[in-house]
Amino acid sequence: MTTTAGDFELTPDELRVVARYAADAAAALLPVFEAACPDDPRPRRALDAARTFVDGAPRTMLQRVTALDAHRAAATAPSESARLAAQAAGDAAAAAYLHPIAKAHQVGHILRAAASAARIAELAADHDPAAAAAAVEAARARATPALVAVLLRYPPAPIGRSRQAALMSALDAALRG
Repeated sequence: MTTTAGDFELTPDELRVVARYAADAAAALLPVFEAACPDDPRPRRALDAARTFVDGAPRTMLQRVTALDAHRAAATAPSESARLAAQAAGDAAAAAYLHPIAKAHQVGHILRAAASAARIAELAADHDPAAAAAAVEAARARATPALVAVLLRYPPAPIGRSRQAALMSALDAALRG
């Protein structure tokens, strides 16, 4: 199965590369959400669904449903860090459905979880931009050539107003090198 309803093709293996990258970022953030909302399993379920896909299972409604549920959890999170952590888990599950359409907003499906990690690092360091820069560099170093090859099929990340968007743009630029 190759995804062709768009401007180019994405294979299941390429989608797994993207989902793995997002899931790795989200996994490191999940404790932030669970500390703030210990009784809400939705982001963990989304991360588990992402890992199921990454490990070779076909993409199913499981990834779609859990991604939406994690984003709903983010909407009710009590802090910016908890919100970003839940969104990252949702992004990891949704990565199985990355669209092969050359639109800049699609880059968020690839890099937003890593940008969330950078923002959370910055918040945890009392708003120190050096912590965010270090997290962006770590995310750049973690990116595989296969991930970068997928990213390069898309236009650069859009410039947004939020700090998370700025960090995503910085990571995008670093990966495009």
